[in-house]
Amino acid sequence: MTKKLFVQAITKYLAGVVLVGLLLFLPAGTLRYPNGWLLMGLLFLPMFIAGVVMMLRDPALLEKRLNAKEREGEQKEIIRQSGVMFIAAFILAGLNFRFDWLKLPGWVVHAAAVLFLLAYLMWGEVLRENAFLSRTIEVQQGQIVVDSGLYGIVRHPMYAASLLLFLSMPLVLGSIFSFLAMLAYPPLIIRRIRGEERLLKKELPGYEDYMERVKYRLIPFVW
Repeated sequence: MTKKLFVQAITKYLAGVVLVGLLLFLPAGTLRYPNGWLLMGLLFLPMFIAGVVMMLRDPALLEKRLNAKEREGEQKEIIRQSGVMFIAAFILAGLNFRFDWLKLPGWVVHAAAVLFLLAYLMWGEVLRENAFLSRTIEVQQGQIVVDSGLYGIVRHPMYAASLLLFLSMPLVLGSIFSFLAMLAYPPLIIRRIRGEERLLKKELPGYEDYMERVKYRLIPFVW
């Protein structure tokens, strides 16, 4: 672990906390937004713990996760569209609370919170299984095909975990309008996966054989 990596990780973490807080509480018009605080806790407490674990045990993996600069034009556009989706979803959730448009029942919020935490555990397991996991689409030096654990069920378990995380977020916030905005995510992730697999088939030895062994990309028996 280096001082530069520590500073980079803390800076990005705090920037994320501030940005999400502003996107939620400014539209809500108040800090008394219980669903907003619930999501902040569910999102950032496990993230902090995961960051500390990676910093102590695998700084190289943490560095990869902090790198979010895509090189390919299509992937840059997907990231941009995803950012717009998140901003819209958070703002809509805050406005939903402020103007009391349509609030989801408490049991939906609680069930979504449980689903969110389970998806976080799945995300952590994927990080444990795959030391080559970066936030950008690339083939790293010495990279091999990982086909054990969750990678033996679907080819992209990280994206499967992110799908559960992102679709449960607006439900934790209690907003059906925010959920509708987040429905833009599945088509975006499908485009991203197709682009990633084109690269992996071309540049990662053994990946095409892996695609034959593990038929499903994201959801078992569906796609």
